[in-house]
Amino acid sequence: MKASNRIRTLTGTGDDGWGLFLRARAMKAAGEPVLELTIGEHDIATDPRILAAMTASARGGHTGYAAVPGIPALRDAVAARLTERTGVPTSRDNVLITPGGQAGLFAAHHAACDEGDRALLIDPYYATYPGTIRGVGAVPVPVQAAPEDGFQPRETALAAAAPGAKSLLINSPNNPTGVVYTPETLAGIARVACEHGLWLISDEVYDTQVWQGAHISPRALPGMAARTLVVGSLSKSHAMTGSRLGWVVGPSEVIAHMITLATHTTYGVPGYIQDAGLHALGLGVEFEAGIAAPFLRRREIILTLLAGQQAVRAVPAQGAMYTMLDIRSTGLSGEEFAARLLEAEKIAVMPGESFGAAAAGHIRVALTLPDDQFGEAASRLIRFANLCAARRGAE
Repeated sequence: MKASNRIRTLTGTGDDGWGLFLRARAMKAAGEPVLELTIGEHDIATDPRILAAMTASARGGHTGYAAVPGIPALRDAVAARLTERTGVPTSRDNVLITPGGQAGLFAAHHAACDEGDRALLIDPYYATYPGTIRGVGAVPVPVQAAPEDGFQPRETALAAAAPGAKSLLINSPNNPTGVVYTPETLAGIARVACEHGLWLISDEVYDTQVWQGAHISPRALPGMAARTLVVGSLSKSHAMTGSRLGWVVGPSEVIAHMITLATHTTYGVPGYIQDAGLHALGLGVEFEAGIAAPFLRRREIILTLLAGQQAVRAVPAQGAMYTMLDIRSTGLSGEEFAARLLEAEKIAVMPGESFGAAAAGHIRVALTLPDDQFGEAASRLIRFANLCAARRGAE
């Protein structure tokens, strides 16, 4: 028997760009001393206070079915958070709790798109985005944000791709580039969405990791609350990646339909996980700043190491737990450079090509090792790139 076309073609070409990551993991499992700078996984565990709340809830009996939309107290807390941060009045009726941000992205595209609809996304993009869109039967349409524009998407490019599309997926602070979209960029995105009748799906899971500028949710822009679905989670902000706790915030009538979808798919999130999430949100902004602080330190470490040389240049690292590095001076693609770096230096990074065509000739570096190990890995990476560039110049 053959599996369905939809599930067999989730990755399009059959390659989701994660081959090097899997190779690095296999090398580590075999005992090789690989320094891994691939995925956005904190180098700290979930805070003991959050785990204690989770344990107390489970031992207290909150282990049965939980309310599919999310427990009321958690929905209220997420609504209060969005109201405070965006200025847009938000109630629990605007909130669906999901098993992580990825499930939220899937649900949001189900709400926005019908079979065969064109769904726009910004290239570079997080690696799961195209497959998520294909998974709901829509057609992913990448719109390139060029390196020479600092990976800020141009309004003209979006407007050219928008006719006939149903949705636009954005992510700021951005994975993989670390770019924070400017007010001007977001205003242009909002104009395109309004003029072409697009649903805007805004992935804001890195909203607590902003190093330069400010995070602006497009839901707060004029005319956008009625057409924006915001996806958030506690994975990055509270180091709860394994807890799989996220949300979608949007118009109440659409959220009601998404609750029906959840009833037929995930059937909610475990109650003890939700209680832990409620406790986590109650720890406040100082706690969130503490979770983010190591990534800001490591950003400064790598930017300092990059000063005074030309072989490697950093894309403006304005937010998120990554830096994207331009290694085109080496003459290698991102895939070639990452493969050679892993072989020669036992350092694993993600090739830019894993995230779309616009990031070719770049690599993404996750700021996810302790400071001393990160500094060592960054120094060796930069030295290796300079050697590659020198060899190219000598040819």
